[in-house]
Amino acid sequence: MAANFDFLKKVDKDLFEIINEAESLYRDEYFDQCMAQTRRFGENVCKTVLGDKRTTEDTFDEMLATLKDNGNGEEQEKEFIDDLYFLKKHGNDAVHSSKVNKSGMDALECLQRAFEVAINYAVYNKNANESVLRLRYDTELLVTGKKSKKSLSEKYEEESAKSNLNKKVSSKSAGRKRGRKSKKAINLFPIGWGFQKKEQATKKEPKKKFTKQSYTMTPQNRGKKVSFFWVIVGVTSFISLLIILSMFVATRL
Repeated sequence: MAANFDFLKKVDKDLFEIINEAESLYRDEYFDQCMAQTRRFGENVCKTVLGDKRTTEDTFDEMLATLKDNGNGEEQEKEFIDDLYFLKKHGNDAVHSSKVNKSGMDALECLQRAFEVAINYAVYNKNANESVLRLRYDTELLVTGKKSKKSLSEKYEEESAKSNLNKKVSSKSAGRKRGRKSKKAINLFPIGWGFQKKEQATKKEPKKKFTKQSYTMTPQNRGKKVSFFWVIVGVTSFISLLIILSMFVATRL
């Protein structure tokens, strides 16, 4: 049966057996056991990467601390260590929990994180072929054991139509920074590990241009109109006044 971690067989057969067992546990719906197995996988990867740098470190926590202290702060290296911490935490929770949680979502993300760890380990620590960097975790292969023949766009459309569980898992994995780069661009880590900083292109948003209004609104002065009635009243009043004055003058004469 084909598996997502087949590329690891030639690199480290023991690690492949550990993580392949984790996928088998997932298919049988032993989700807590699956997470515990991915933790075991992460711990063994950490131990191998440390190599001669490991002295008195016995626990996974101690080895991770040493790995982190010997780091150079590169983005991809941080993601590798972050994945290992994730596997440790969820594996511990699964082992020490008093209840069977049966969290398929968490178990699937642990497998996806382990997949990223395996790729970084194979290429940057064991000098595997760079084509491994193009691999992506296939959930259909996990469940059926058969590689999907569908295109990436078809897979995306199907994933969008799946249940809330798959949507949540997809959003988590999609939101994570991968930072895979060519081996030629890597600066060696003090323990045989190293990553180059990713250049993040910052896009400046174009400034919005405002155009002046091409015309202005002028208020209209409305003239007061005099009604025809008041015109007649004014004229007759004037004539009456003239008649009264003429009569007054005539009586005086």
